[in-house]
Amino acid sequence: MSSTAGQVINCKAAVAWSAKSPLSIETIQVAPPRAHEVRVKILYTAVCHTDAYTLDGHDPEGLFPVVLGHEGSGVVESVGEGVTGFSVGDHVVPLYVPQCKECDYCLNPKTNLCQKIRVTQGNGYLPDGTSRFTCNGKQLFHFMGCSTFSEYTVVADISLCKVNPTAPLEKVSLLGCGISTGYGAVLNTCKVEQGSTVAVWGLGAVGLAVIMGAKAAGAKRIIGIDLIESKFSSAKFFGATECINPKSIQLAEGKSFQAWLVDNFDGGFDYTFECIGNVHTM
Repeated sequence: MSSTAGQVINCKAAVAWSAKSPLSIETIQVAPPRAHEVRVKILYTAVCHTDAYTLDGHDPEGLFPVVLGHEGSGVVESVGEGVTGFSVGDHVVPLYVPQCKECDYCLNPKTNLCQKIRVTQGNGYLPDGTSRFTCNGKQLFHFMGCSTFSEYTVVADISLCKVNPTAPLEKVSLLGCGISTGYGAVLNTCKVEQGSTVAVWGLGAVGLAVIMGAKAAGAKRIIGIDLIESKFSSAKFFGATECINPKSIQLAEGKSFQAWLVDNFDGGFDYTFECIGNVHTM
């Protein structure tokens, strides 16, 4: 048992007090985990576009004040009553999509978008409808069930995945969102077949994960599409066979980029992945 088990922990966190305001580094209080909860010492966190999207006030579920962040990795500090799958010292990655393995969604072979704690998570709370974060006497909301922009966080035990202790924590944090989103879209959702042609719009973390998945699936052509050509070398490293900047294509008058792709890639692609989150690109 850790020396801090059962105690309130004071630690640093990046707090979003309101939408469109800069994050503020604050000393916050993190309460001990309750039943079926785990307190985690966060060692690494990445930044996802969803964090910025919420901070900018665009997320309809956005709540303030809040501790953002959902791509993290760390070590279990303490566990609450009834937790059997985790022990102090385990290396873990928080999950914004939990796995209760009991609800209709978890039991359905077509999806794993667990709904067991969806309502409370969307309301910024842990499953019992309360928060473990306070700052200057004010309650802070949880974010996506993770809140990794804090040195310590508390998550539901179904919102946590144990990882191999030899895996580098500074890298596996990306498994919490970007890599699993892109890689899973290829192998689990679309089930891309060997010999397919694949086009990927947006060469950020999700796009690179799609490319990695398409290569693993045996796609014969993987086309990376982005306006920022400095991303092309990374895309090719992960498996893109070629990359295109739409702005550099000399289109005939009245011809669209879509029509150009159809003409130059044998009628188009077997699979296309939009990895930007831009409705116009879609």
